[in-house]
Amino acid sequence: MIALNIVLLVLGLIALVKASDVFVDASSSLATRMRVPKILVALTIAAFGTCSPELAISFTSIASHNYDVTLANVIGSCIVNILLIVGVATIVKPIELKEQTVKRELPLLVLVTGAFFVALNDSIFRGKPNGLSRTDALIFLALFGVFMLYIIFAVHVRKTKRGRLPKTKYTAGMSIIYIILSLVTIGVSADIVVDNAVAVAEAVGISQKIITMTAIVIGTSLPELTMTVGASRKGEFDLAVGNIIGTNIFNICIVLGLPILIFGGFESSAFGIVDTLVVILAALLYYVFGRSSRKLTRREGIIMVMIFAAYYTYILLV
Repeated sequence: MIALNIVLLVLGLIALVKASDVFVDASSSLATRMRVPKILVALTIAAFGTCSPELAISFTSIASHNYDVTLANVIGSCIVNILLIVGVATIVKPIELKEQTVKRELPLLVLVTGAFFVALNDSIFRGKPNGLSRTDALIFLALFGVFMLYIIFAVHVRKTKRGRLPKTKYTAGMSIIYIILSLVTIGVSADIVVDNAVAVAEAVGISQKIITMTAIVIGTSLPELTMTVGASRKGEFDLAVGNIIGTNIFNICIVLGLPILIFGGFESSAFGIVDTLVVILAALLYYVFGRSSRKLTRREGIIMVMIFAAYYTYILLV
């Protein structure tokens, strides 16, 4: 039976990754035809699309009371997205940052990540077990509202010039069809992934935290990895940077905030100060390294990957 669970888990992850890839391509094609700047496409459509598997998994896991899966999904994704994905992309090719990104978009990421750090560490700030409540969810959603207001302002200020449209992968009509089909696939695949991940973890005696932080998180982060590394290699730095900033903000504010608001809060002893410190450290490193010279260097990328490796070694050994 466990062999079947493993096969279904792998197939579910493959379907999630492929559906997310199609979603991003279709959404980007549609956005290009609407003349939206690349950085804003990355901050919104590409970012939201690539973390749609995390959203589906979060809804499914919270509804089925697998709260450790929910937190591991978001915490792991935020860490992997910056320390591993940005780190690897920077090693491939140093990433240049625009002044607007350093002054506004990265500080927004640090603000949202800081709010998550405070919200989850109830044992430190409130003297009670760690967890998240509907109040925390409302704060996350309010911060997401601030982020969207910024996006609306940025779209107004940074409109693309009129002229011949660049070639897109899909037409507008096909983009809409693929967006709908990919979202349906993501939802079904998420159910398969969560159910079989929990079954495998229970069968072999591995905690839900470990299997989610490894197989599920890294598996569902493949769209961000391929897109960010590919964008960096081609010199499309707006796409590389914006994708990760938007994804992490969406992960915390929506992937956690929305299902908690609907299904209610929960407590969890599986995650503590070390895990959340690494989450906030990743965001701060992204900001500090970027602000130093408006460029992420290969040395800084290596530092990020080394911290990622150290953290994952820690969670596997503890």
